[in-house]
Amino acid sequence: MERISATYYIETPFSPESAAAVLAGEQSSGTFVAVPGETEELKNRFAARVDSVIYLGTVSEPAIPGAVSASEQYHRARVTVSWSVENFGYNLPVLISTLQGNLYEIRQFTGLKLLDIELPDSYADHYKGPEFGIAGCRELTSVQERPLIGTIIKPSIGLTPEQTADLVKTLAEAGIDFVKDDELMGSTANSPFDKRVDAVMNVINRHADKTGKKVMYAFNISGEIDEMLRRYEKVVNSGGTCAMVSLNSVGMSATKKICDQRALAIHGHRNGWGMMTRHPLLGIEFPAYQKLWRLAGVDQIHVNGIQNKFWESDDSVVQSIEACLKPMFGGYSVLPVVSSGQWGGQAFETYRRTKTVDLLYMAGGGILAHPMGPSAGVTALQQAWKAAVDGLSLDEAATTYPEFGKSVEKFGGK
Repeated sequence: MERISATYYIETPFSPESAAAVLAGEQSSGTFVAVPGETEELKNRFAARVDSVIYLGTVSEPAIPGAVSASEQYHRARVTVSWSVENFGYNLPVLISTLQGNLYEIRQFTGLKLLDIELPDSYADHYKGPEFGIAGCRELTSVQERPLIGTIIKPSIGLTPEQTADLVKTLAEAGIDFVKDDELMGSTANSPFDKRVDAVMNVINRHADKTGKKVMYAFNISGEIDEMLRRYEKVVNSGGTCAMVSLNSVGMSATKKICDQRALAIHGHRNGWGMMTRHPLLGIEFPAYQKLWRLAGVDQIHVNGIQNKFWESDDSVVQSIEACLKPMFGGYSVLPVVSSGQWGGQAFETYRRTKTVDLLYMAGGGILAHPMGPSAGVTALQQAWKAAVDGLSLDEAATTYPEFGKSVEKFGGK
């Protein structure tokens, strides 16, 4: 029988082997005490198995409190545990309950982080994955051989549908590829969802009729499932190509329900991600996280950005981009969304570190606060990426391209 394996980074005052055995028992057929029904036959079929334990060192202070031991030594290790697919079948919520459920509360651990997951090929037969992915998003936006350039409506909250549409018109005429609602924008008192869709899509459709290029706008449809489905249909019927879902807010089942409609590219926003990963010994790493959402079917997913405004390191961002671009089941392409305090200046380091243009490169203030206006902000981003791929330095690009040069003056010291 096929198995799913998960690799964890653990810390424990006990031996890593015994702690891993407790994890395997609690997350499969065992509990804190032997019960009559747990026969050898049952365990052989359904018990999780500890496949490897690699010792990484010992520290004198626990990463998080709560161990049952008064030990002054805490051992760290990388452990891999596997389960038979029979335990959960093809059920993502039960799979997540197994890989990320009560194991975080087991008192044998003072640290536990899910690093990666390995899934059998049969999962590709049961989950269609992203409908559009990188190639589909490029086709929808008519962008090839460079990153998609995108922005976020700012201010996040407060603009009317008409003000939002006016901004989208300016951005579309400047050559923007992608625009999205902020994750804080759903349906507000002065910007009801349907009216915003009508106003924005009127601009986008007119621009497409005139130029042949349809800007991709990610409307935030996050909400209760029935509400999301109604909003999804509104976007489809209005000629839209994309919807945004706040993944951690609506959950796996709701996201998959939306992805299963297969008519719109789904922009997966990971807001809330920090509480899942910011502690080095608690939560989940992005390589594991993005695989689960790829299974659900998201086409685009946030990865933060180089020299970002948040806490995440450049190494972590690069790892996330590489994880998205790593083939899964021979397909399942997902577009990395680079964001968080970006402007054209980071394009050079981003390209140097990743050597890819398969990105949606998002700049909010980096476009909208450009000293020559949003139109020049879009142009500056395009210039920065062309310069980075062509091998120019930032200083050379600033001299060559006036709009990018002005963005260096504005943002270069930040």
